[in-house]
Amino acid sequence: MKVAALIVAAGRGTRAGEGLPKQWRPLGTKRVIDHAIAAFRDKACQIVVVHHPDDAEFCCDLDDVVLVHGCSTRSASVRAGLDALAPDITHVLIHDAARALCPPHVIDDVIHALESHDGAAPGLAVTDALWTTSDGHVSGTAKRDGLFRAQTPQGFALPAITAAHAAFDGEAADDVEVARAAGIEVAITKGAEENFKITHADDFTRATAHLQRGKDAMKIRIGNGYDVHRFGPGDHLWLCGVKIPFGRTLQGHSDADVGMHALSDAIYGALAMGDIGQHFPPSDPQWKGAQSHIFLRHAIELARDNGYSLANCDVTLVCEQPKIGPHAAAMRQALADIMGVDVADVSVKATTSEKLGFTGREEGIAALATAALVGGQDG
Repeated sequence: MKVAALIVAAGRGTRAGEGLPKQWRPLGTKRVIDHAIAAFRDKACQIVVVHHPDDAEFCCDLDDVVLVHGCSTRSASVRAGLDALAPDITHVLIHDAARALCPPHVIDDVIHALESHDGAAPGLAVTDALWTTSDGHVSGTAKRDGLFRAQTPQGFALPAITAAHAAFDGEAADDVEVARAAGIEVAITKGAEENFKITHADDFTRATAHLQRGKDAMKIRIGNGYDVHRFGPGDHLWLCGVKIPFGRTLQGHSDADVGMHALSDAIYGALAMGDIGQHFPPSDPQWKGAQSHIFLRHAIELARDNGYSLANCDVTLVCEQPKIGPHAAAMRQALADIMGVDVADVSVKATTSEKLGFTGREEGIAALATAALVGGQDG
């Protein structure tokens, strides 16, 4: 899956008050659009910004993005952005620039949903009572069952949403409406209150307050993991998600991926939530021969459920054989893909024990891992 972000920033934002369009106004130490772009830096391999032709002067300091002139309607602007995507892009996340505070887990959940759906978008269930009105007075109530407040990014398989936009006639409230008109089923993922759209002047005050709360609430948690597996008969082994041809294999209740086990335990440790054995007991036969990506994905999703994201991780493999260097890049990418993080935040390296101990006698492999989580209960 190759994911791009398409950020729609061609609107005029007149309801936000006088001055520059809202996407170019300051919010904290950056502009609204800078916050929006930053949210996708580690999530997308290409970022396209669709802007109003009159705003070209404000785009000169937007680095590493593709700039596209917008059109008179949002739908037409999105189509222009879709046309600018690289040919190898498979999926696209369409996001409103005015949603400046989108948390990482909202984006991650949409991307994860796209693994099994052609469309996915975040939403929040309506919990307030709903009224109908007449001449400024309450005229009745409406049922809120099954109603959601729509948010972005709205993600789609690129061929499906491109065809949907080409076939759509008129203007739509959002890209989910376009997708549904083409028969695309859109999964609802979990939204976030802070992922609101800056629309009115008071929203800047609200967004600024949230930025300050996030700064005050930021937490850093560190965890360590350690694991060992012995060698046994076989013709390959798994290390950090990569299958390596070898004259022996690693023995264990699961696939014995010692590196991934250590990293999973590091994340559990950072959360103070036990270890793999606690969450996936070896006494339970359903985990016999299980692939270790199940454990790692569970650990990182548990972190996100508790408002944390991975800042970085480091895995050290201790062995005489096999040689890790030729596989280190593939291991980093495999771990990054499983956790939904940038490969730059994942380190895999190796060392020997200078022929000492069980690893020196080539009886097995040991692994150590460290994981740093950032965030907090507020996300």
